[in-house]
Amino acid sequence: MMVDRVRTAGVCFGCVLADAGYGMSAPFRHALSERGLKWAVGIPRHQKVYRGDVALIFPVAGRGRHRRRHIPDSKSIAAEAMLAGASWRSVSWRRGTKGRLSARFAAVRVRVADGPPQRIRDMGGQHMPGDEAWLIGERRATGEHKYYLSNLSTDTPITVLASTIKARWICEQAHQQLKEELGLDHFEGRSWHGLHRHALMTMIAYAFLQHHRLATARRGKKNQWTATTAKLTRRASSYHHSHHSRAAFALSALPQMVQLGIAL
Repeated sequence: MMVDRVRTAGVCFGCVLADAGYGMSAPFRHALSERGLKWAVGIPRHQKVYRGDVALIFPVAGRGRHRRRHIPDSKSIAAEAMLAGASWRSVSWRRGTKGRLSARFAAVRVRVADGPPQRIRDMGGQHMPGDEAWLIGERRATGEHKYYLSNLSTDTPITVLASTIKARWICEQAHQQLKEELGLDHFEGRSWHGLHRHALMTMIAYAFLQHHRLATARRGKKNQWTATTAKLTRRASSYHHSHHSRAAFALSALPQMVQLGIAL
């Protein structure tokens, strides 16, 4: 896998982000976890999950043979239903062009129903509880509801969960700019090598332009800071000069005023 090669080269990854098209795939999430990667992915609202404290039991059969495999002591339910009674709070993750961006979020610990399939009582084949993870819900001001899963640590605050999920906007912006400005979607060949090289060249161009943009922005901030500092220095120097002149004038007039008998 390409990730393994990149990590071998010494590159460190942060958190892998993906939409529900990838997040709904259990093999995709399992592969990320097996490689020691942190992830936060979107899921459909009907994704089945178990409570975080679900236990595996061996129920006693009323008749017939005893069960040879354990089963969960509670049923799996949809992510939407799991968060229906959760505590929701308003979270702001960054400042946009029109002010702070915020939405209502809720997060609970669950075990995803993506384990091996097994017959459970009279419910037929069901997926067993998998690894524990965060189930996060988002209620936007538009009325839209979104759901996510993440394997971030259990002590991660909801503000960090929300900001991590929303960091995917940066990836989406980059993908959009790669297609609209640099021609990522203009490849018309039929070979994998051609597509790979085309994508690589557009990404190199994007990285160069981003580096140039950030360097320009830093120079702009530095020049702005230098100009502001110089302006404040000139203002302070002007104030000091005028204040010194007024003080000198007052001191030079003092003997004359004393000679005239003026009481100060």
